[in-house]
Amino acid sequence: MATTAATLDIPAPPDRVWQLIGGFDSLPDWLPYIPASELSDGGRVRSLRNEDGGVIVERLEAFDDKARTYSYSILQAPFPVTGYLSTLTVHEGPGQDTSRVEWSGTFTPDGVSDDEAIALFQGIYADGLAALNQTLTVPNRSAAPRG
Repeated sequence: MATTAATLDIPAPPDRVWQLIGGFDSLPDWLPYIPASELSDGGRVRSLRNEDGGVIVERLEAFDDKARTYSYSILQAPFPVTGYLSTLTVHEGPGQDTSRVEWSGTFTPDGVSDDEAIALFQGIYADGLAALNQTLTVPNRSAAPRG
């Protein structure tokens, strides 16, 4: 089993960051390479469409609004891994009104080396957190959840 994580400090209060990313259906609000998400199974399964039209289906495994964290598994995706479990968490940041956002995952590479699978998800997580930071801090970018 392989693991990787990305962490980024964002100059926004944790509650504001969680308001944007804490909804299991909220990826299109802040992640440009996921333009569409549709919930099913009572809100526990999300079907995502990426920029290329590919489909990724994920299941919500744990959710803790007070701790500002959720974990999800992949049911279907074009990724070379099995047994994928990921967690997205918003912590109090190191400064006033800052957040430390962590996106981590564990998985078993399938047909690729551990290093290749780790590099794939490390890139996804780092790029995703950079997009989150940009959504929250760049003027004229909407940071309001869809609604």
